[in-house]
Amino acid sequence: MSTITARVKTGNGGKYVRQLCKHWSHKLQTEVDGDSGKVTFPTAVTTMDADGEGIAIAITGANRNDVERLTDVVARHIDRFAFREAPLAYDWQWVTESGNSGA
Repeated sequence: MSTITARVKTGNGGKYVRQLCKHWSHKLQTEVDGDSGKVTFPTAVTTMDADGEGIAIAITGANRNDVERLTDVVARHIDRFAFREAPLAYDWQWVTESGNSGA
């Protein structure tokens, strides 16, 4: 499995996570619990956990290329809801098998 993560600074993270999950719930399986959300795409799963300072995003899938493609999809959609402060900064980092960040 391949996982890529990002921490996005915003004071409105919970709002954006809920909006994004609601937006995608019409076509994809989504789960929302407070300021956390999960979206199951055909090729990967995206989890988002927000707090008062930002959103922690993780995308995990079997194919590294599919995971990497979803970084743009997720970022564009969050930026669409965050239009007043977009574009937000996404510092995507690959997570190695042992759980450490790496390239």
